[in-house]
Amino acid sequence: MSIDYVRDGRIVTITINRPEARNSLDMAHFRDLAHAWAGFRDDADAWVAVITGVGRDFCTGADLKKFIPELTGDLPQPAGWNKTDAIHAVLHQFPIYKPIVAAVNGVCVAGGFEMLTSTDIRVAVPEARFAVMEPKRGLFAGGGSTVRLPRQMPYAFAMELLLTADMVDAERALAMGLINRVVPVDQLMNTAYEYAERIAVNAPLAVSATKQSAVEGLALDLQSAYANETRHSDRIFATQDAKEGPRAFAEKRPPQWQAR
Repeated sequence: MSIDYVRDGRIVTITINRPEARNSLDMAHFRDLAHAWAGFRDDADAWVAVITGVGRDFCTGADLKKFIPELTGDLPQPAGWNKTDAIHAVLHQFPIYKPIVAAVNGVCVAGGFEMLTSTDIRVAVPEARFAVMEPKRGLFAGGGSTVRLPRQMPYAFAMELLLTADMVDAERALAMGLINRVVPVDQLMNTAYEYAERIAVNAPLAVSATKQSAVEGLALDLQSAYANETRHSDRIFATQDAKEGPRAFAEKRPPQWQAR
């Protein structure tokens, strides 16, 4: 099957469509997912992305039956593959300063979990399950989880997930602060799109700068983070959209964002 990429207006939907392999990723699918993220990043008309899966799994990470043999040369590597694709597919050190909403339709473990930590807003079905998983296989979660989780949620909860590698259900993930909402399966995509639409009515440059400032600030000391925030603020206040917003408010009409 495939990695599906669809843009409808300002919102992109990226779907991992490989249910026969529990939405795991071999080299070809890592490559295609990395290309989908790059396409979203580079498309000026795409303002928000929603990532989801087909079937009962969101993403179960690398396809160990195919990926490792491909990596070691026991199976042929697909055309166009390079070693950074797996890193870029889970958004490890591949910054996209546009909002990403995760619609978690099922099991989200290993590389799928690591990709989840790269998203900004997370909606899940009650049947969703979450786990870091790698330590149970003698592996290391090197796609950003050990860096992101302690910055995104209370330290003790982050370390519980990282060290036990145990599976947690959606309600536990919600209580930990890993996800935003739990909704019935028939409401999952509508809820994810509602978040995306609420974001997409805002000025895209302001939204992007807000995310960038927040992400960059996590790696800076407090004073440096404030200085970085000021740089982003100065840049946004100099845009045409910064003039359009107050003007539209005064004229009691919806703003017409130009992304400039």
